[in-house]
Amino acid sequence: MYKELEKFTVKGHFTFTQDDSLEEVCNASESGSGIFLVYAAGEDSKELIMVASTGTVQNDGTLKSKNGGLKDKIVNGHQFAKTGRKYSWPAQMKIENIDRLEVLWFETFNANEKWIPTSVEGQVLQNFLDENGKLPRWNVAF
Repeated sequence: MYKELEKFTVKGHFTFTQDDSLEEVCNASESGSGIFLVYAAGEDSKELIMVASTGTVQNDGTLKSKNGGLKDKIVNGHQFAKTGRKYSWPAQMKIENIDRLEVLWFETFNANEKWIPTSVEGQVLQNFLDENGKLPRWNVAF
């Protein structure tokens, strides 16, 4: 895990397979904003394939967020097509022969933490780029 994420106390994780309902297995905060990391996991391997965030800090220091928080962003956010991840992730997993996804989520902006979600996302992506010379493969536009 990336060291910039260790400071966040409201966090969680879940595993998703092609046969699961993303809405059912996703235990991410429905009211919080922050970031999530997605790993493609096999029997002997684990690869970070995506980093994303939700929530925008306004000029007055308040947070503008959509209803449903991190959970809604994970489950219904669009990726690979103009359709929610609850549909596109299983299809993409089948194409790429991915056994399961491991998703880690972190609230970065709440009553106790005041870290801009997109800034934390950028730090994690920068570290990944420095280590690998490229971005995670699902962060690239399809």
